[in-house]
Amino acid sequence: AADVAAGKAKAATCSGCHGAAGVSANDAWPNLAGQKKSYLVKQMKDFRGGKRNDPMMSSMAKPLSDADIENIAAYYASLK
Repeated sequence: AADVAAGKAKAATCSGCHGAAGVSANDAWPNLAGQKKSYLVKQMKDFRGGKRNDPMMSSMAKPLSDADIENIAAYYASLK
């Protein structure tokens, strides 16, 4: 089971682009709040593994463990 509190702590670095509550102030970056957990997990794993490529996201996802990804996804999925 994912740990939402751990995901919130790990997601602190994400807030610079995706907003403190997962709602981005910039149209260039998507809102993450309320997205489905499975969707977020897939996207982060794709960035980490190179299936998706974005200089910022790929480098941010690279050091994340599977547990980190699950926790971050659970955190953003819990937001509305």
